[in-house]
Amino acid sequence: MDQYLVAIVVGIVEGLTEFLPVSSTGHMIIVGHMLGFDGPVADVFDVFVQLGAILSVIFIYKERFARFFTKDGWNMHKGLSVWHIAAGIVPVMGVAYVCYPLIKKYLFSPLTVAIGLVLGGLLLMFAEYMTKGKEAQLVDDVDKITMKQAVWVGIYQFLSLWPGFSRSGSTIAGGLLVGLSRQAAASYTFLIAVPLMFVACLYDLMKNFHNLSSDDLTVLGIGFVVSFVVAYWSVLWFLKFLHKYDLTSFAWYRIALACVTYWYFYC
Repeated sequence: MDQYLVAIVVGIVEGLTEFLPVSSTGHMIIVGHMLGFDGPVADVFDVFVQLGAILSVIFIYKERFARFFTKDGWNMHKGLSVWHIAAGIVPVMGVAYVCYPLIKKYLFSPLTVAIGLVLGGLLLMFAEYMTKGKEAQLVDDVDKITMKQAVWVGIYQFLSLWPGFSRSGSTIAGGLLVGLSRQAAASYTFLIAVPLMFVACLYDLMKNFHNLSSDDLTVLGIGFVVSFVVAYWSVLWFLKFLHKYDLTSFAWYRIALACVTYWYFYC
């Protein structure tokens, strides 16, 4: 397939899946294997399209990110603060740094992704089951999240280190299980994703940037722009979706995708 078309396809996949509870990493691994798009250049490309998705969230939540650079943004008693964000990302960053080589070596395959998709789907169903009928008791404002809830959401995020489990899926489900509404859990998930993904992307770029040539820059630019645009509208759609529907449909989609993935690669 033409490299520019690959850039568009992968950019669309990343933009659609990065912030939905369906595992963008899992989708990227599956699509990459289907298109034969792998190797060092593909690794750098994956990072660039993720940066495009990150930028879309910064645009959507620009006022809140700007607040983090003010005095109130550091006060944990005046709404969501930098400390709440740190509580949700520092633990998983430490574990990811230590375990990344093993994860990359043993868990980046269609089979492990299929397993992660199923387990993550079951977690979403469990979270919805545990909170059904208790919606009025859930924290419905991201500014009312406690430090304890932030830490627990960060702990649930450990599950996302398994490709296919989904970072947003594990944190939104974890948010429900610790007393957050879907909307509050999703907003917190998107906000903690930015610094976490930015650091991870910089780490990957430093390791792999030397593999690029000047001819690759156009492809990277296409993927970046496509991912940004698609992710922007994907996040806005998802936030509206959560006002009317639960996460069960995403769980069933994950299980169906796992079955198709296993059939395509192993049957």
